[in-house]
Amino acid sequence: MNIRRLLLVPATALTLSGCLASYTLVASGINTVDDLTVVADPGWNLAPKVAGSGDRRNSQTWTRDGELLNSLVLIPAVPDGESLITSRDRSAALPVFRADMLPNEIEELAESTFVKLFGEGNAVFDTSNLRPHSFGEQRGFLFDVEASVTESPDYKGIVGAFIANDKLYFMYYFAADPYYYAKDLAAAEAIIKSAALAAPEESG
Repeated sequence: MNIRRLLLVPATALTLSGCLASYTLVASGINTVDDLTVVADPGWNLAPKVAGSGDRRNSQTWTRDGELLNSLVLIPAVPDGESLITSRDRSAALPVFRADMLPNEIEELAESTFVKLFGEGNAVFDTSNLRPHSFGEQRGFLFDVEASVTESPDYKGIVGAFIANDKLYFMYYFAADPYYYAKDLAAAEAIIKSAALAAPEESG
């Protein structure tokens, strides 16, 4: 989620309004994002890329009710030495992924990245419940996130991640708490847990 996008558009409007045609309905079933696959249930919309948002080129953001209300972000194949988000400011001190990081270090990387994403001083993050999870044949982990945001609703979320071929695959769901978080948590968690590397012929 990029909180600076300020998109508070209901999902029904995303599909009905011609001025928002850049939103596209995510197909139910298997979806491939770079070399990552996830299994989607109905009702998600793919958000358009926004210049300067900090999104990695090959990442995707899905939403049901608008990105300030709920967002599911899929970030595949982050190479060793690169960050989960980008910045045009070359002096920006973005935390970077290292291929030898342990799960708790990835958890710390996530916290630092979310602080940058929301703007330093604008949010306080707390992660908890780090636990193992297998993403296809890859061993990974899940953990929970809570955020207290200045002049904004609080957020809760879940993160899933695994390392394969020295690259980080990072998926997270954030939603305004309590209503939107609870409303789509089960669906978002199921998508994150379904993540796996695509077979070579599916990559692209």
